[in-house]
Amino acid sequence: MRLHRLDVTAFGPFGGSQTVDFDELSSAGLFLLHGPTGAGKTSVLDAVCYALYGSVPGVRQSGQGLTLRSDHAAPATRTEVRLELTVAGRRLELTRQPPWARPKKRGTGSTLDKAQSWLREYDATAGDWKDLSRSHQEIGEEITQLLGMSREQFCQVVLLPQGEFARFLRSDAEARGKLLGRLFDTHRFAEVEKRLADRRRATEAQVRQGDAELLADAHRMQQAAGNAMELPDLAPGEPGLAAEVLGAAAVARSTAREQLTIAHSRLSAAESAQAAADRELADARELARLQQRFTQARERAALLEERADGYRQAQARMERARKAEAVAPALELRDAADAEHRDAARAEARARDLLPETFADAGAAGLTAAARRAAEELGGLESARRAEQRLTELGVERAELDRQESADDDVRQEAEAWLAGWDTNRAELRTRIESAQEAATRAEQLAVRREPTERRLRAARQRDQFAGDTEDAQRQVLALAERAVEARAHWLDLKEQRLNGIAAELAAHLTDGEPCAVCGASEHPAPARKSAEHVDRAAEEQALTAHQRAEEQRTEAERRLGVVREALAAATAEAGDTPTDQLADEVAELERLYEQARRDASWLHPATEELRRAEQEHERRTGIQQQAALRAASRTTLRDTLDRERALLEEELAQTRGAADSVAARAAQLERQAALLTDAADTARVAEDTAQRLKDADARLADAAFRAGFDTPQAAADALLDDTAHRELQRRLDAWQSEEAAVRAVLAEEDTVAAAQQAPADLDLAERAAGAAERRTRDAASARDAAARRCTELDRLSARSAAGARQLAPLREEYDRVARLAALTAGTSADNERKMRLESYVLAARLEQVAAAATVRLQRMSSGRYTLVHSDDRAGRGRSGLGLHVVDAWTGRERDTATLSGGETFFASLALALGLADVVTDEAGGVRLDTLFIDEGFGSLDEQTLDEVLDVLDSLRERDRSVGIVSHVADLRRRIHAQLEVVKGRAGSAVRQRGQ
Repeated sequence: MRLHRLDVTAFGPFGGSQTVDFDELSSAGLFLLHGPTGAGKTSVLDAVCYALYGSVPGVRQSGQGLTLRSDHAAPATRTEVRLELTVAGRRLELTRQPPWARPKKRGTGSTLDKAQSWLREYDATAGDWKDLSRSHQEIGEEITQLLGMSREQFCQVVLLPQGEFARFLRSDAEARGKLLGRLFDTHRFAEVEKRLADRRRATEAQVRQGDAELLADAHRMQQAAGNAMELPDLAPGEPGLAAEVLGAAAVARSTAREQLTIAHSRLSAAESAQAAADRELADARELARLQQRFTQARERAALLEERADGYRQAQARMERARKAEAVAPALELRDAADAEHRDAARAEARARDLLPETFADAGAAGLTAAARRAAEELGGLESARRAEQRLTELGVERAELDRQESADDDVRQEAEAWLAGWDTNRAELRTRIESAQEAATRAEQLAVRREPTERRLRAARQRDQFAGDTEDAQRQVLALAERAVEARAHWLDLKEQRLNGIAAELAAHLTDGEPCAVCGASEHPAPARKSAEHVDRAAEEQALTAHQRAEEQRTEAERRLGVVREALAAATAEAGDTPTDQLADEVAELERLYEQARRDASWLHPATEELRRAEQEHERRTGIQQQAALRAASRTTLRDTLDRERALLEEELAQTRGAADSVAARAAQLERQAALLTDAADTARVAEDTAQRLKDADARLADAAFRAGFDTPQAAADALLDDTAHRELQRRLDAWQSEEAAVRAVLAEEDTVAAAQQAPADLDLAERAAGAAERRTRDAASARDAAARRCTELDRLSARSAAGARQLAPLREEYDRVARLAALTAGTSADNERKMRLESYVLAARLEQVAAAATVRLQRMSSGRYTLVHSDDRAGRGRSGLGLHVVDAWTGRERDTATLSGGETFFASLALALGLADVVTDEAGGVRLDTLFIDEGFGSLDEQTLDEVLDVLDSLRERDRSVGIVSHVADLRRRIHAQLEVVKGRAGSAVRQRGQ
């Protein structure tokens, strides 16, 4: 990697644009970067780092990059860094702009613009630059891939900070490990250690969980075995636990099977004894049953003998009922005929009560003839009924004609009254329309005059307002300008005071034994002291902030004054010199006339609509008047026709209805008389027929009773039984016969008779013996079942424990293997004699390479006296691996690097930094680093050692490298001709480049 050109604008202490030509500086091979404290030497290196990686080293990078902007820059100037370099044979140009809080284009305040990045490559064929990317992420990945280094590695390898390597020489193994791990990216080895430790803990937890489950099964087996099983005295995770649990389970299973065999034998004996007792109990129960059966049969036979008379009476009653059943049909027929005859007689009496007395003695035939005569007379009245209905319709039609005539008279009179005023009304409406049209024309003319007058009035009012605002703005601009001048003078005074006392401010951070940030010396005999009037950085920054705020307020006030003046000129051009009050009076008068004209013009549309509706109404009423005249002529002809037809119908009806009020009344009388006569004739015939059927039924009943053996029909009726009584009597007879047969059968049974002759059975004794035998059998069965369950449960738990032990065996082997590896990589294993962690082991190898590369230059710088060697000895009780010693050729002894003096520490740390740069470069894939920077520390060297160090640095040119030295040492300005000087001033720092 070779740097060609660096352009910075508003970056760090550089308020304007500055350019560094690295090609010119590198032509000499060795160049010096110098300048007073605080001028910005380190900012040049920060700009290189920012261009490459988008951030600066260490604590100088804060927030989102807003602090990179120069406090000396103009508000409108944006911060930008552009770097041109060659890497991996490619000529690239990197441009980066950090976030920028720029002033708003409109209004006050600021707005934040996002960071911008550009990557371009020079095309030698085309002779021009071509764009590659504008993405922050893509550019970062491309640069990291080309350089093969992260930002931290670049800052250690290319920007060699001597102070950090001096601390590296004096630090312990842990601090060295952190730095080397950051440079060589060995966190993957630490991740391996962590992964192995996590794996060991995970497998250990699984093994303990498996052992805990085995112990839990062992406790369950102990409970199932009745606490006869002994548990192993081992904790989860201890070896041999599974074998102990399985052995104890085998003993418990064997004992349980012996107990099961004994329980089977006891159950068989108890079941045999219970079977014998059950047989004896069954025999006793059968004997008692037969004896009780015989006794109950004798008692039932005696009861039947007592009820024999009642049985014979019931048999006789059943026989008479069977005979009476032959007479039952005749009885039912006679009752039906009697009921029918009574109903017919009552119906005949009701029908005769409705007839006149002249028909009281008439028979059925006479009543039928009278009904026929009434029907014939009713048929002759049908034509008279139609004539009477037509007469009624003629009256309705005559009344409707009168109603229509009255309605037409009202309509005609109303139309005539309205038409009488038509001409006057039409003339008035036309006059109103003409007046409204004239008012509308007048309103249009006034509207054209009103609008420009109103614009002039608004402009005049704005003119008056802006005139006052202009005076206020001018006074404010003058006040803010004076305040800005005072704030700038105050800031410059404070800044000058601080620069005069900057030595005391730097001396406040000096520590005995630590190198000075300015000269690099570790001894500080007479540091500067702060005076009572000392100004610190906070006070200066506060004054600068006040100055910038005052400038912003002045600029904003001037901008507002310009805006107000422009508005005043525009308003004056619009309004002219006419006073505002006069323009307001003109606008008010025009507005009054315009509103009056609009009100008058608003009647145009209503008047036009009213005229249109009046013309339509005139046409409608004229038509109504003509139609009413035509209907009146038609009604006169129709009325004469109706009167003639009515006279003829009235004459005909007077002859037909006789004494009745109407033909309909006469027809109703005849219809009712014919209906009553017909009903009476029908009921009379039915009564005669039912009387004859009743007489025939009496004769048949008397004959049936005599043949059945009864003296009278009433006797036969009394002997009949209804269904319920018949069923009840038959049930009693059947029950008596069944009981008699059952008793005879029992008394004839041989085993029952034989049992009755024996002694009574003793059931209590037999039941007690059977119950005792059953309890003994139940207890034996319970014991057998418990023993069987115990065997089953032990077999199940033993099988599960055996399966768990088989599954746990590979896991335990894995745990042993992982535990050994984790202890070995963590440095806690007995096999790891030096107690070195894996990451420390890898870093120790890298440190050996760094020490070897550093020794080549250290021997030249120390005239062959010192050699750096790596030591893996343990420090006290700690771990070994990252020790670093120096071998003194003058004494032949090896000692710790912390014993070196200030100058020796500098060139040792310089050699270490250069060696580390070589190793990291090789580690990054052999990317060639053609430009290096070395920061401070040369002030601690004597003249001879300084020559030797410069010779070593000058030898780097043999590898076509250029080395930039950052230092305050004045002697270096004489020795090194190619120089880049950073000069500070009130307006910011600037760079000067000279010599080759």
